[in-house]
Amino acid sequence: MTLDLMTARPRYAQPAERRPPWRERMRERRRLAHQDRLAAHLAELHRIRALVAGARAVVRSGWVQDGWFAYRDEQGQQRAVTAQNVQRMEGRPVTGACLVGAIVQAGGGLAAVHSQPVQRALDLTWHTLYGDERERVRWCPAPSVRTAHVRDLTRWNDDPDRSPREVTALLHTVERAAATEIERLRA
Repeated sequence: MTLDLMTARPRYAQPAERRPPWRERMRERRRLAHQDRLAAHLAELHRIRALVAGARAVVRSGWVQDGWFAYRDEQGQQRAVTAQNVQRMEGRPVTGACLVGAIVQAGGGLAAVHSQPVQRALDLTWHTLYGDERERVRWCPAPSVRTAHVRDLTRWNDDPDRSPREVTALLHTVERAAATEIERLRA
């Protein structure tokens, strides 16, 4: 180290490290932001895949038609509830669910019905059932479109010719669709 007599500041023998030009710094920030979005989307897809696997377990334990959930009342009778009377099952364990109810239950129950993982799992389920596999999943449709999708899924579940095996098969296909999305993003 030497002393610069003009400024009375120490002058180091090595030159100071130069900052990269502005464009390079911005390019790096964009690259890192893209990596962050990609990692978040991958984590979300893994969460959706696990949620759908949980929904399959709910359906296997008890499948419901013409209602979202089933519970046992004080007399031990199985009762189905819809969105209009769901408060009846408050404090009681879920003993069965329809397709949509199973996804909601696996995502955390009624408190999580509007959570992003549950909503995205419903989006992927609808896309798997009605969408074109060559098209990208619409992860954030308008609220009215998402409501229509939930009605479509409910109507599909409540078809009199539907079986629990078909519902679990659909959920298994949704799991595979999530895995396909994961692989697509990693590529």
